[in-house]
Amino acid sequence: MAIQEEAGAPKLWIVLARCYRELAMLVERDIAGLGLCLSDFMVLEALLHKGPLTISEIQAKVLLASGSMTAAVDRIESLGLLVRKTTPKDRRARVLELTAEGRRLIRRAYSEHAQHLEDAMSVLGNGEKKQLYAGLKKLGLFVAGRGEKHAQRDSGNSSHHGDRE
Repeated sequence: MAIQEEAGAPKLWIVLARCYRELAMLVERDIAGLGLCLSDFMVLEALLHKGPLTISEIQAKVLLASGSMTAAVDRIESLGLLVRKTTPKDRRARVLELTAEGRRLIRRAYSEHAQHLEDAMSVLGNGEKKQLYAGLKKLGLFVAGRGEKHAQRDSGNSSHHGDRE
């Protein structure tokens, strides 16, 4: 397979989108094989690696919409994989914590998930993985910052719009 030395932004976007789609399908198949959906897995994985968290803390980490988050937590709780507990700091807030069964399931699932990703990415050498990670991180941070600047500029323009009429 020939790789072009120079790729413009539109071609890079297409390659990135196709790669993401293929990796996402791989991940979703793996997770579905465990009887979970992706949002359930993301919640369990956050609790495994970060410890007990509130729903809003998990939501910020896994980038799920509020309704999806609540549905995922309800599903996972009904399976006996997590419990909601009150916290002495704020009795209104509920902290989510893995049950022993939930911890066992997500440890095994995450281990398999990580191995499948390693297998899929084995086509890349360590140097290529580091370079890809750094490039994607740099691009994501740049675009996120640029998006904030555009939003600020646009909101600033709308406040001046009335002055021109």
